[in-house]
Order: sequence, then C-alpha cells, then structure tokens
Amino acid sequence: MSQLQEKTIPLGTAGKKERKINIFVLLFSILAIATLLTYILPAGEYAHIEKDGHTTVNPDSFKWIASAPVGFFDMIKAVHTGMVEAGNIIFFLLIIGGFFGVLRATGTIDVLIATMARKLATREKLLIPVVMLVFAVGGSLMGMAEETLAYVPLVIPLALALGFDAITGTAIVIVGALSGFTTAIMNPFTVGIAQGVAELPMFSGMGFRLVLFVVVYLVSVTYIYRYAMKVKKNPSMGIYGKYKKEEANQLLQSSARLTARHKYILGAFLINYIILAFGVIKFQWYITEIAALFVVLTIVIGIIGKLSADHIINSFIKGSEALLGGALIIGVSRAILVVLNEGHIVDPMLHQVAESIQHIPAYLSVAGMYSFQTLIHFILASGSGHAMLTMPIMVPLADLLHITRQTAVLSFSFADGIGNMIFPTATTLMASLAIAGIPWTKWAKWILPLVLIQYLIGLIAVITAHFIGYGPF
Repeated sequence: MSQLQEKTIPLGTAGKKERKINIFVLLFSILAIATLLTYILPAGEYAHIEKDGHTTVNPDSFKWIASAPVGFFDMIKAVHTGMVEAGNIIFFLLIIGGFFGVLRATGTIDVLIATMARKLATREKLLIPVVMLVFAVGGSLMGMAEETLAYVPLVIPLALALGFDAITGTAIVIVGALSGFTTAIMNPFTVGIAQGVAELPMFSGMGFRLVLFVVVYLVSVTYIYRYAMKVKKNPSMGIYGKYKKEEANQLLQSSARLTARHKYILGAFLINYIILAFGVIKFQWYITEIAALFVVLTIVIGIIGKLSADHIINSFIKGSEALLGGALIIGVSRAILVVLNEGHIVDPMLHQVAESIQHIPAYLSVAGMYSFQTLIHFILASGSGHAMLTMPIMVPLADLLHITRQTAVLSFSFADGIGNMIFPTATTLMASLAIAGIPWTKWAKWILPLVLIQYLIGLIAVITAHFIGYGPF
C-alpha cells in the first residue's frame, strides 16, 4: 500500500548488513531545510481565484512581498497543522488498513492464492499471465504493495516447481502488483490522494489509465515470460536465492480449499468495487463516501466470515496499526508544505520556474515534470507521502504552464510506481528480495531493461495526455 508500513529505508543489497535511514528523520531534515529556506529565499505570492469549480492561481497576479521567515517553534507547530490539514486522507488510510486487517483475518486471500497455485501446477504457461493479472488488479484497484510480501514465499516455490527460478517467482508478485500500482485505475493511495490535492473528481480519467494498465501489464508479462522460458530450457542461467528446487513442492501439497464462505467474501468484495465505481462516476463520491463504503464492507465480510465482534474490531485495529506509520508520514509531509506556505516561498519558486520554461514547448515541460517526480521518489519512496509533498506544488505549476492537472497526477503516479521496482529506497522491493535471498545488484541488473521500457511508456503517456487535454481539467 504505497510503502506505508515501513518506517525505514534500507540501503545496500539484500543479504548484507544494511544501513537504514529513518523516514521520519529524513522528513524532519527536509522540514528543517524548508524552514531555513524561508530565511534565504525572497517571499512572494499569487492571487488565488475560483475557476470552473476549483481553486487555482491567477498567472498574471504575482507580486513580491516582505520576507516572512518561519521560527523554530512555528516549524514544530507545523507538524500538528499538517496532520490536521491532511486529516481526511490520514483517516481514510486508517479505515482502508482496518478493512484489510479484517479481510486478512478471514483467510480468504491466502486460500485463493494456494488454490490458484494448485490449479496452475500443470499449466505453467498460464502461471505468469494469470497470477500477475491478479496482483496487477490488486495493485491498480486497492493499492496492493506491502500486502504482497506474504505471497512472495508462496509463489517462489510454485515457480521453482514449474521449472522457473526465484527471480521469476518474485517478479510475478512484485512486478505484477506494481504494474497495476503504476497505472492506478482506482488506487486510493496514489491517484486518489493526488487527485484530492488537485481538486479533481475522485478516480476521474480512469478510461485512459485503463488503456495504460493493459499496455504496462502486457509489456511486463512478456518480459518475465520470455525470461522464465529461457530458465526452463537452461536452469543454470537462473537465480535461485535461498530456495532449493527440491523444496518447491510444499505449496502444491497445501490442503487449503476455497469454501462457500470464502467465495461469498470475494463476491462481496467484487460488489463493493462495482458500487464504488458507480458512485464515483454517477454521484462524484469522494473520500468520505468511499471510506464509508469500506466500513460497510468490513462489517459485511466479518459477518460472512463468522468473526465475532471482538475479532472484527481487533483485526480492524491491527490493520489500521499497520498503516499508522504511513499516516504520520503524510502528516509530516504536509508540514513541509505548511512551512513553505507560511514563509511565502512556494509561489516565488513557481514563478521562477514558469518564467524560465514558459517559452519552451509544453510537452517538454510535461517531460520535465515527469523527471522531477522520478527524482523525488528516489528520496521519498512512500507514494502517499510523495503525493502530499509534491502535488501541492505541481498542481499550480501545471496551471501556470497550461498543463491539465490530470496530466500532472499521471506524471506522479507513473514515476511513483516504476521507481518502486528498482530503487533501493523502495522498502517493499527490498523486503521481497530479502525474503527471496536475491541481492539487489542482481535484481537491478535483471529488471533495468523493463524499468527503462516502462519509463518510456510513461513519458509517451504524459506527453499524449497533454496533447489530448487529459482532464476533466
């Protein structure tokens, strides 16, 4: 779920002692730098106006004003202010986390994966596209990321049993989920948050993202499938990590079966997303309505799963606890913007950037925005924190450059998702490699061609989005 559960960023390679940078130390360092900048940079501001139902800047209204440096105590107060300003998103994440906690308590997801493993055991050519599609849909609709860690040790033995290697098994899970996470048809943790900041209708523009989902999924499946078949023909070229082929049949021997109760829970889950899509499209539902829908779904699947009231509540709390660190990341990220705004130095930065690039083609500006988001994501690998930190700056910049806000959101989601497949600051990736026993250097060398292809697809996508006026605005 957008790298929300991890509070540290591992550096180095799996299997070696890793240095870790606490994400909150990093964010507070950025907060301190932002405060220092209010003493160095000149202050200025744009006038904000209402246009077509949303707030934007008047590009002709910029003026320089007296410097307004932020004091130390005001910097500390900004942390609380940031959490209050991001409160709707923070509580939305906690509710989603609680839902996943209850869903996990029913055992439905675990049984589904084990059942699929058995059914595909003699159909190895279907394993990669089918299982990757399951994870891709989860990544695109639910923001599935950290949740996939539980399935890495399940899919790797299956891949080995079918003649593949540990990299294939790891990639089926991680690349599958991140292919969906990147295109984010209805990902509440990236597109949902970014569109909220941009004042766009929740999950608007999903048609274009659906097309991109198909493209990225097919490219990813083809890349992994071709490699897996080479390993099947020549096992010596495979990378097996800490796994042994002779131990790979354990998953196939699992006795877990999908019961009628599990099927009812999956049915309720599917119905929930149909209602959600209808409400978003027909009635412009936003975070509050979507959160309420997930509360109802949580109760429903708890009842279907025959969980007691105490079990439902405890599982909900446990699931929310897993995302508490990520929720705090969002609040501290917002505090950085609070300091920059109180020092009145955001608008001058936007003014300088807009002045310097206003005479170059807009599609080059879009490419620059996309590249900027990629660099930021290397430092801040939390998708939600990344959105909260950069989108308040990218949105008015897009307005000034006559780039649609939807295009700005798309450039963020692609940069965020693709970076998670290779950056050593991506905690879910590093945890998966540690589970598999695969050194990051070997993974990076293997995945780099696919990453470059996906970055190119993303670049073409954001430029295309600009030319078609990807909106609604």
